Amino acid sequence: MTQQFDALFVNKQEDDFSLTIQQLSLSDLPEGEVLIRVHYSGVNYKDSLATIPNGNIVGRYPIVPGIDLAGVVVSSKDSRFKEGAEVIATSYGIGVSHFGGYSEFARIPAEWVVPLPEGLTLKEAMVIGTAGFTAALSIMRLEENGLKQEDGNVLVTGATGGVGSFAVSILSKLGYSVEASTGKKSEHAYIKELGATKILSREDVYDGTLRPLGKQKWIGAVDPVGGETLASVLSQVKYGGSVAVSGLTGGTNLPSTVFPFILRGVSLLGIDSVNCPMDTRLKVWKRLATDFKLDHVEQLIQQEISLQELPDVLPTLLKGQARGRTIVKL
Repeated sequence: MTQQFDALFVNKQEDDFSLTIQQLSLSDLPEGEVLIRVHYSGVNYKDSLATIPNGNIVGRYPIVPGIDLAGVVVSSKDSRFKEGAEVIATSYGIGVSHFGGYSEFARIPAEWVVPLPEGLTLKEAMVIGTAGFTAALSIMRLEENGLKQEDGNVLVTGATGGVGSFAVSILSKLGYSVEASTGKKSEHAYIKELGATKILSREDVYDGTLRPLGKQKWIGAVDPVGGETLASVLSQVKYGGSVAVSGLTGGTNLPSTVFPFILRGVSLLGIDSVNCPMDTRLKVWKRLATDFKLDHVEQLIQQEISLQELPDVLPTLLKGQARGRTIVKL
């Protein structure tokens, strides 16, 4: 077995911060029952935060970032995972407090590992990654809360990002009429290709003035933005509708009133993909391989890069320059 392999290695000691490609050995990897030869990883906003000094996301240094990985089991102390099995591991402490996917090998606790569902390849799983998983979990929760195609339009904010792109695509595949919000006029054609029936500007969703209640426009919404945008969305959701929130790129404060909840029966659904229970996690991945599976999932790839290219690509997410998904081939 290969004893030396490449990994993106991040370390911080007081004011000394480093981000380098280093050679590690298997003995450098943390404890875990399943050793995986990583084939693909993905690039997420959280990964970008893990590679800057003030990202406030890393639990302990040094760290190998990469919250997503897909690969083949090399060895396992858990009988559920046999040598040669194809598997996925996302979220939990991966890439923030436990060495993650930006490495040719990863050792992961068995309770964090998901068998690759039939119908997906390792590459497709990482095109999906945490972003697609979060979008799918959002839609599943909305449906559980009563979302139906015939009841009206569904809003997706941040539609060019990873979560937004997948939400637009999956909702469209399921037959929903999707209104997609973006601040990037140059990406309108891309969003139309994903299946959006109408494209809104950021100002169409939030014009700078927050109202306790606005005109009822959408029966549901997938919101990876948060902040004032979320507050504005809540005020415009139709009676009995729901909003699934999963992000905070628009801020952490929610300057809303109780009126949408007590006068229109609106539900705010919190979406957590990090510590999502395994039984729910398995259901979501199964749906991503079946009724949620996109016919052309690779259409969502913005670029496929090598480990060596990662340090130059990661900052683009922090600058809002990303569109769709970037995957890393190892």
